[in-house]
Amino acid sequence: MIRRKIQEAIERSLKKYPVVGILGPRQVGKTTLAKMIKEGITGKRVIYLDLELPSDLNKLQEPELYLSQFLDTLVIIDEIQRMSSLFPLIRALVDKKRIEGQFLILGSASPEFIRHASESLAGRIIYYELTPFTLHEIGYEHIHKLWLRGGYPLSYLSENEDDSFAWRESFIKTYLEMDIPQLGIHIPAVHLRRFWTMLAHSHGQLWNSSQIANSMGVSAPTVRNYLDILVDTFIVRQLQPYYLNIKKRLRKSPKVYIRDSGLLHALLGIRSFENLQGYPSAGNSWEGFIIEQILGIMPEGWQPFFYRTGAGAEIDLFLINRKNEPVAIEVKYSASPRVSRGLLNALRDLSCKKVFIVYPGEESYPLGNNIYSLPVKDIIRIL
Repeated sequence: MIRRKIQEAIERSLKKYPVVGILGPRQVGKTTLAKMIKEGITGKRVIYLDLELPSDLNKLQEPELYLSQFLDTLVIIDEIQRMSSLFPLIRALVDKKRIEGQFLILGSASPEFIRHASESLAGRIIYYELTPFTLHEIGYEHIHKLWLRGGYPLSYLSENEDDSFAWRESFIKTYLEMDIPQLGIHIPAVHLRRFWTMLAHSHGQLWNSSQIANSMGVSAPTVRNYLDILVDTFIVRQLQPYYLNIKKRLRKSPKVYIRDSGLLHALLGIRSFENLQGYPSAGNSWEGFIIEQILGIMPEGWQPFFYRTGAGAEIDLFLINRKNEPVAIEVKYSASPRVSRGLLNALRDLSCKKVFIVYPGEESYPLGNNIYSLPVKDIIRIL
């Protein structure tokens, strides 16, 4: 079984905070992670409630009466967004007897979940986002498999490429037809699938609501709503532009990425690594994949952006660390990366002491003043 990198952090937080929340999309492994944490707890009783099971829902017909029995117990509640009325009760129980490790709550990404938890449990909860498998977790030697299949456990661990592709197709169908309606969002699945596919074809590009709205025959606010749904459910990432008070015409639209490369490839119909290598926009797929790997290990307090001007200056990923120091990162799908004119122009605008060009090679070497090539296997050096 692949150990998730955030498990130790969650276990430490359960010794400090009364409530710990794990957020993430469906099928990402939250339940498996919670059960692994449960198995490692000694000296304390643990009960587990799955709100997708009618038997567990039935126990909570009188939730205050039921949960009041377990003030000295770790209560794990899975799919808590199905019963949002629990949030004020959890707050009251925590305030009644505040001790560490009272509740571990799991939620499929849901705006409702986040809103209720934020309002009811402020100062009492710490959140963790569980992403699909990352390179840091599965090892560099499996990079091609992870890039092609993505990191959803049942996709990555499938016996063969056909099974993996079929699982991802089924996930997309289930997400559109069942998961979205369960969140109280009522949009025809065919519309959202078409929108999602259009995003896949513009993966890594600037968001252009008018262009997509015209293609779909709907309004710009409608496609903005579609995008918000996919962002709020951790399917899509918006990378915001970095602004400076300089006399440059800066791009102000975000860049949009399908967060999981496996879902991206399913939407594009890419079934094998050979197909992927021959895909005209393989570089865009690689860029999004590497950005997710970097952000997956980014320390708390760091901020990610991209930088682009109307004159062509560009940086794929621009990180600001806790000391307000910038780190510039370019991503290249090439065995012999070169410093682009756009990067050099951007570096003239910005004060970067660290500049890396991440590529699928084996060696790190200087490419210019403070500019270094960096193999993917060594991306931890960025931090």
